[in-house]
Amino acid sequence: MDFNNIVPGMSYEREYIVEESDTAEQFGDVHVPVCATPALLAWIENTAIGTVAPFLPEGWETVGTDFDFKHMAATPVGMKVRVVTELKEVNGKLLTFHVKAYDEIDKICEGTHGRAIIELKKFMSRVKEKAKQ
Repeated sequence: MDFNNIVPGMSYEREYIVEESDTAEQFGDVHVPVCATPALLAWIENTAIGTVAPFLPEGWETVGTDFDFKHMAATPVGMKVRVVTELKEVNGKLLTFHVKAYDEIDKICEGTHGRAIIELKKFMSRVKEKAKQ
């Protein structure tokens, strides 16, 4: 399969609002009511997916492979977070994104995120075989 329409320089951004369900309190830090790193990670994944999803053929998706980012500042409940992903490298089916996130005051995150392009049917077949073991 050819993915010539997925090229470095593609970018995408999305805004999120920090809800109570996104806080560190919900992930075990019971006295820390700010945006949790796992919530930020999910937002980065969703934004990276949005960068390339419109350009994938039917039956193809991306899955996360790695993260390397710093969560540099706390964001309170109710504040907007803007996540920006830019595709920096395409190596066959492997994609590397540069990621940044900003709340209404600070840059709160910067790093990289890797994703792999997968043929969904083949991928799920392998997952189902693994589940049988």
